[in-house]
Formats: sequence, C-alpha cells, structure tokens
Amino acid sequence: MSIWEVILAFVVVVLMLVALLANVLVLMCFLYSADIRKQVPGLFILNLTFCNLLMTVSNMPLTLAGIIYKSQPGGDQICHIVGFLETFLTTNSMLSMAALSIDRWIAVVFPLSYHSKMRYRDAALILSYTWLHSVSFPIVAASLSWVGFHHLYASCTLYNKRPEDRTQFVIFTGVFHTLSFLLSLIVLCFTYLKVLKVARFHCKRIDVITMQTLVLLVDIHPSVRERCLEEQKRRRQRATKKISTFIGTFILCFAPYVITRLVELSSVVHISSHWGIISKCLAYSKVVSDPFVYSLLRHQYKKTWKDIINKILKRSSINSSALTSESHNRNILQLNE
Repeated sequence: MSIWEVILAFVVVVLMLVALLANVLVLMCFLYSADIRKQVPGLFILNLTFCNLLMTVSNMPLTLAGIIYKSQPGGDQICHIVGFLETFLTTNSMLSMAALSIDRWIAVVFPLSYHSKMRYRDAALILSYTWLHSVSFPIVAASLSWVGFHHLYASCTLYNKRPEDRTQFVIFTGVFHTLSFLLSLIVLCFTYLKVLKVARFHCKRIDVITMQTLVLLVDIHPSVRERCLEEQKRRRQRATKKISTFIGTFILCFAPYVITRLVELSSVVHISSHWGIISKCLAYSKVVSDPFVYSLLRHQYKKTWKDIINKILKRSSINSSALTSESHNRNILQLNE
C-alpha cells in the first residue's frame, strides 16, 4: 500500500467510527425522549439516521477492504447487494434532507397552519414517496446488471461493464443524478431561502423595536446598550449560518462525487483513483455530519443526550460504589474471623 492509500484507509476508518457513534446516539435520543418522538420532523430524522447507519455498516467496510486489497471484496452477490444498498441509501438520505427542508419551510412560512399541513400521516406519505423514488433506480440498475465493483471508487456501486450498453448507462446515470442530487438541491435552496427571507424580516422587526427601546431609555448603561446591539447582530447571523450549513454541507459532500460520476462518463477526461476515493470519502462524510447538523447540536437533542450520558455515569458510579462497599464488608468479615 502507498502512503496515499494508507491515509485514505485511515480516513474511512475514522469516518466509520464517528458515523456509527453519532448516528447511534441520535437513535438513542429518539428512543429515550417522548417529546422528540411526538414531533413530525422526528420521522424524517429517524429515516435519515436509518440510512446513515446502514451505509456505515454495509458500504464503508467494503470500501475500506477495496482500498486495502485493491480488488472486489467478497463475491459478486455480496457486491451486488451492497451496490444496490449504496444507490438506494444515498438517494433516500438526499430526499430525507429535502423533506426536512420542506417541514422547516411550512413551519416558518405558514406557522398557523403547520399542524394541519404537516401531520404524521403527511410525513408518512412523504417518506413512502422517498422510499419508492429511492428504490426504483437500484432496481432498474440491478435488472440491467449495472451494479458491480468500481476500481475508481474502490466501492460496489453503479458500474457498467458492457461497452454496448454505454449510451443507455449514460442516460440512466444522468437521469439518476438529476432526480436525486439536483432535485434535492433545488428543494433545499428554494425552501431554505424562503425560510431565510422570513427570518430576516422578523429580525428587522425586532431590530426596529430594539432601537426604539434604546432611544427611549436614555439612562441605560452603555454596556447594556452594547450587549443589545451585539445580540441584534448575532440574531441576524444565526439564521444565515444555519441555512448556509444545511445547503453548504450538502453541496460540499455530494457535489464532488456526483460531478466525478458524470465526468467519468466522458472518455476524454482521465480521473485518478485517488481522487475517485477522495470524492467517495466526501460523500461518506455526509453520513458523519448529518447527526450534528440536523440533531445533536439542537437544544432538545443536546439536552436528551446529556441526560442519557448522566444517567449512564450515575448508574456506573452507583455500581462501583456498591462493589466498593461490598468488598469493604468482606474485608471486615475476614478480619473478624
């Protein structure tokens, strides 16, 4: 193995471990907190977490094996199953992010009618569509034998071995990425930019009220005035940062891989195997970032996972103290004997 391959293998191992821990923690929060389970977005986050966990335990290990051994890990049947899952899970996770953005858009732009427009039944219908949409492409690819081990990405993924099917495969790949990556990106941009517009409008209203109050309060201490102005500035930046994170991580993680897949269809441009694996690792990094972007850094999830950790620590401390006292009693009994 070259130094590049060692580094890439190490990156995949780190991504795998962090993704597993973070997504399991999100799942624990969902199971632990009744308040999280009651919320409609919780269904979309649960579906996204399910996709991320399955991607972590099925696709990442085979990519790691592909980097190390430079060949297809396992038999053709295993590779076909993993390639099928990769196509399904990637599309499903993209559409889940689009569904979350639609939920936020309805909640912010139509707050009074949110509970009537986004119920559990509506969320279940959206999830049903995402599953049908996601499973249709790998079914077509598997039926046409367009799933296999791709040396450029060291992964079991969409791959055409027959030169006579090249035109059909190019059309299929273009349609697939248009209806998965591009469609999700358009939905994300449309919904979150609408949310940002409403957030800025509310910030302006609050800023006007704050400035009027500061003008009226002549005797206010300068430090209080400065704190109010700083909070005003932070309020303006908060929504922009969040929305930039949602859209930015989606583009940064998925765009290099999608562009590489499309450029690869052209026989003119040569793509190095190192870049192919790097673009694949970037796509895998979305599995790592999703739990933090959509769940663990939010106040409700943060409170829940802290409660879980405190509960585990208290339980372990009680057990250790019980063992200590038990051993102490045994020592006393031995001395008395």
